[in-house]
Amino acid sequence: MTATPAVEGWFTTGPEPALVGSRCTTCTTLYFPPVAPAGFCRNPACDGEEFASTHLSRRGRIWSYTDARYQPPAPYVPATDPYQPFALAAVELPEGLTVLGQVAQGYGVADLRVGAEAELVVEVLHDELLIWRWKPVVELGAEADQ
Repeated sequence: MTATPAVEGWFTTGPEPALVGSRCTTCTTLYFPPVAPAGFCRNPACDGEEFASTHLSRRGRIWSYTDARYQPPAPYVPATDPYQPFALAAVELPEGLTVLGQVAQGYGVADLRVGAEAELVVEVLHDELLIWRWKPVVELGAEADQ
């Protein structure tokens, strides 16, 4: 079975994956997730209704992080039984957007710090779905990969 994106159109796959945002063609305000085809600009000073698709930066700085100590309710499907907590990071991109996502497999809150760099990766979830996650960028001299 080939894994497919959990949410079509929100990110690209391949060797250099990227989140896909929308830029208002009237005021240039940037949005993620992408604006629906029949959408409107959420900037109150703009009445734009046309958007250009744009790939967002793959790297950003960790703005905040936490771990999910409790199992989320359905439709969440835990990866393990019993449930194992996982880390979440809010990463501020150079474009000014802050995007929340799970942290890459093998990393937890002990590997994160505010202001540290993180990079977008795509990983398989439940053998069939692809999701984006944030992977801490390891500084030179530190362990290369976990």
